[in-house]
This record gives sequence, C-alpha cells and structure tokens, in this order.
Amino acid sequence: MKRKLIQVICAILYNCNLIGFAKGSIYQGPIKGACVPGLNCYSCPGAIASCPLGSLQSALVSSKYKFPYYILGLLLLFGVLLGRVICGFLCPFGLIQELLYKIPTPKLKKNCFTRILSYLKYVILVVFVIMIPIVLLEPGFCKYICPAGTLEAGVPLVIMNEPLQALTGNLFIWKVALLILFIIAAVFIFRSFCRFICPLGAFYSFFNRIAMVRIKVDEDKCDHCNACIHHCKMDIQKVGDHECIQCGECAKHCHTCAISFRKKNIES
Repeated sequence: MKRKLIQVICAILYNCNLIGFAKGSIYQGPIKGACVPGLNCYSCPGAIASCPLGSLQSALVSSKYKFPYYILGLLLLFGVLLGRVICGFLCPFGLIQELLYKIPTPKLKKNCFTRILSYLKYVILVVFVIMIPIVLLEPGFCKYICPAGTLEAGVPLVIMNEPLQALTGNLFIWKVALLILFIIAAVFIFRSFCRFICPLGAFYSFFNRIAMVRIKVDEDKCDHCNACIHHCKMDIQKVGDHECIQCGECAKHCHTCAISFRKKNIES
C-alpha cells in the first residue's frame, strides 16, 4: 500500500495542472523545461514538467547544433541515484498497468518466451529513441509507439480541441490502436509495456546494480530457496538484476528476511 500511495502521489504531482484538463491546453510555465524521472508525456494537459524520454529524443533531433548535455546528465543522475526504483515507484504508466492487471481474468505467467521478449525494449531504445531521431530527425518512439503519450495527451487533446479532430489521420489511428493493444495486454500480462517495450526502463536497467538506492540481498541470510524469483511477476533471474523494478514485493516472500532496500553509501 505504501508503494501504491507513492505511485498515486507521483502521478498527481506530475499532472497537477488541472486547468489544462479543463481547457484542453498544454502547460507552458517555467518548470516545463525540467524533467520528471518517470514516463509522463510533455503534451499531457496536466503535465507540469517534461518526459525524459521525449526530451532526449528532441535533444537528439537537434544534436547537430548542440550536444544534449542537460538531458543526458539528468538521465544519468536519475539512473545513478535510483535505477529502476523509478519504474517501481515513480512512473504513472506503471501504476496504470498494475491497476489494469487487477481486473480478474486468466493471467499469462512469465516463462522462457517472456524472458526473451523482455530484451525487445533494448532494441526499441537503440532504434526508436536514438537512431531515428539522429538519422531521420524525428522523435521515433513518441511519434510511432508511446502509448502513454496517446493516453495522456493525444486522446484528451483531440477530444477537447475541435480543430485537432479535423487533423487526425492514419498516424493517430495507429497510435490509438497500439494504445488499445497495450491496455488489453496489461490486463493479462503484468506490466507488459514495461517488460517488453519501454526504452526508459531499458535505460535505467543499466544502473540497477550500482544505483544508490536499490534492493539488496543479504547473502549471509539467504538460503537460496528462490521464493523471491518464483513470486516475482517480472522476468528476473536474480533479485536486483536488469529486469527488477525494485518494487520490494519479493521481500514479503523471503522467510529469512534477507531482502531489503539499502543505500549504497550506508552499505559500503
């Protein structure tokens, strides 16, 4: 419940421009240039800050004129401090998927195929977030894939703005179709977008083992029963590996109390 409360608070804080929802407009205030750590669309009517993934793509599109020091530095800072703790606690789209998964239906459990498919997000990070912005000079992931942007920005803005309705075309239809697909998938597969598609999670995963705040296993207490891995809904092979979203749910199933959050400087 504490984690869910933090997720809800973050979602509200990220999108507290309530006037934007009422008017169907995008906030352009002084803090819009800052980035939140989780996936949250810049164009969401309620968003008071920018999405790090969208900002990175925009920076790469203009990288022929200037190197994106700010956004790369900020992403590195987020990664070093928290790693995928951001995925488990600070991402609104992760919360949405977890709520959808609570709908009572048969669930697809993790298996060898989902573990292999989890590497797809690294391909998407390289191709849609890095290569397409640099080569084709357009934000590939935001433009062609991102369901969070469609849900938070595309659909609300089109509904609220009649002129935009006349401009919708095949690309908007494609994005809405993808959004519906991701919503359906999230009902049957735990955090399917996070596990298989999200390039922001892929980026943060590189820092999971070195982040200052992270899940740690006390090897002196651990008896290697693997209950933590068995009960985890993500495609982890070890607590704290690149697929771990640092949610801490595994600690409830550890009968030796070997799993806890640790700060790196305290640990060392």
